[in-house]
Amino acid sequence: MKPPLRTVLATAVALVIASLTAGSATAASHVPRELVVKYRAGTTGTERDQIRREAGVRSVRFVDATTQAVEVLGNETIGDAATKLRADPRVEHAVPNYVANATAFLPNDPGKGGPGGWASLQWNFTGPFGVDAPDAWQNAINAGAPGGAGTIVAVLDTGVAYRDSPDGQFVRAPDLDRNRFVSGHDFVRRNSYPYDRNGHGTFVAGLIAQTTNNGIGVTGLAYKARIMPVRVLDAEGKGDVATIARGIRFATRHHAKIVNMSFEFDIGLTAAQIPDVISALRAANRAGVVLVAAAGNTEDTQIAYPGRAKHTIAVGATTGHGCLAEYSNTGPGLDLVAPGGGADAAIDGDPNCHPLDDPGRDIYQYTFTGSNPRRFGLPGGYEGTSMAVPHVSATAALIIGEKLLGPHPSADAIAARLEQTARDLGKPGYDTLYGYGLLNAAAATAPLG
Repeated sequence: MKPPLRTVLATAVALVIASLTAGSATAASHVPRELVVKYRAGTTGTERDQIRREAGVRSVRFVDATTQAVEVLGNETIGDAATKLRADPRVEHAVPNYVANATAFLPNDPGKGGPGGWASLQWNFTGPFGVDAPDAWQNAINAGAPGGAGTIVAVLDTGVAYRDSPDGQFVRAPDLDRNRFVSGHDFVRRNSYPYDRNGHGTFVAGLIAQTTNNGIGVTGLAYKARIMPVRVLDAEGKGDVATIARGIRFATRHHAKIVNMSFEFDIGLTAAQIPDVISALRAANRAGVVLVAAAGNTEDTQIAYPGRAKHTIAVGATTGHGCLAEYSNTGPGLDLVAPGGGADAAIDGDPNCHPLDDPGRDIYQYTFTGSNPRRFGLPGGYEGTSMAVPHVSATAALIIGEKLLGPHPSADAIAARLEQTARDLGKPGYDTLYGYGLLNAAAATAPLG
């Protein structure tokens, strides 16, 4: 839940529209020559055809019944086409199809050589500034729901190595149980086979639900949760508004309890520029879905969307010292922090921060060891708010599996539980560097009272 500090600057909408009209919308990247257009209710198919012809655009694909991505034709600029579309009273909005980027921070350092036992490698689960996974696991076992059994978590990402493909090009990650998956979708290639071509999505899914106590790799925090792989980012970790909005709506329709979004849009984007993502998030919240997203990796003093959206839990990253990670975004609307790895930020007066001492530690999970989707291991170099987000999603899955807050808890109730049980870091109480504090999975899953 967002603290009351957040405000919406209405003037930003006017500024965005003015700059789009001038043809210089923003430095944020978007799909070349594509807009996302929403028609007002009651606009007929014939009218839509007329609107597109007059604006010099053609249909590319639908987001939902009233919204579609369109391509600008001929010599017309995207700004001119947007202006024409917005001038038509039958059009509710027309905005560039902005691109989100996976938030994994992948430095060039060689990283760690491999596990020395899961507990020594996974400091994020067991270390002094980890999330206390062992006690959380025991809480779930005591409640009769080990590992968040059965809770569906949609991983909106680059796909997941969830099964072997018939042609042998893709194989299931050895440390992901084939029975842990529910049907997903690939909104990039537009089919029902969300294979991972990057490794980022497999890493995120593993942190949530890696098979535990099977003698392979490392552990997962909600190791009996069920993963719904929803591919909205391509092999380079990029995804656009239309694709992401469709992915969120798919997860909601197919009964995901939690949506994990380890990606960020460019920091300068406002809600008015990504209305279809905001609308999809709003619908998911109404359906009771817990939405968890990255704060961003650009060291900015504001949170990136979708994390900044209302009802979305925005997650920043911390290091093994319990300091804010140097790359992690901060600002009003930050809800929680969780281990993301890397070096400490330089924060005066924070005794946990030692920015000059060492480069910090990575987060480890079983995923691709290179670009080959058939080779798996425990590669180093994974740091970022992408890595922090699934800690929160997995803990929410444990809470839901335990029925700690009742059989059908609201998303806001789960968010409140996570915030109220967080470990305070930095200044006492809520602050814009650490939000409500460091995720404490053990405290969040402990019996009430």
